[in-house]
Amino acid sequence: MSRSDRDLLGDALEHLAILHRHLERADLDDDIVADAVSLRLASAIEALAAVSEAVRTRVSGGQWRVIWATRNRIAHGYSSIDHAIIRATVERDLPPLEAALRRELSRH
Repeated sequence: MSRSDRDLLGDALEHLAILHRHLERADLDDDIVADAVSLRLASAIEALAAVSEAVRTRVSGGQWRVIWATRNRIAHGYSSIDHAIIRATVERDLPPLEAALRRELSRH
C-alpha cells in the first residue's frame, strides 16, 4: 500500500521538527548534532521524493534538483559534507521549505 501525499508531507515535517530539536541541544559546531541534523534533513528529503510530482514541484519552488542533490551529498558523500553548507541550508533554505510544506499539508 502506498502512502498518501498527506502522510509523506507529515513525515517530512516530523523529520524537520526533530532536526530543530537537535539544534536546541547544541549548534552545528557539535559534530554529533551536525550528523543528526544531516540525517534528519536527508530523511525529510527522502519523504518528499515519494510525494506526487505536482506536490513536489509546488513545495520545492522548482528547486527539486538542488534539494535532491543535497540529499545525495549527505547520503553518498557523508565524510566530505561541509557543515557550512548544512548550516546555510538550515538557516536559509529550510524556513521557506517548511512554510511550503505546511501550506501544502493544509490543502490535503
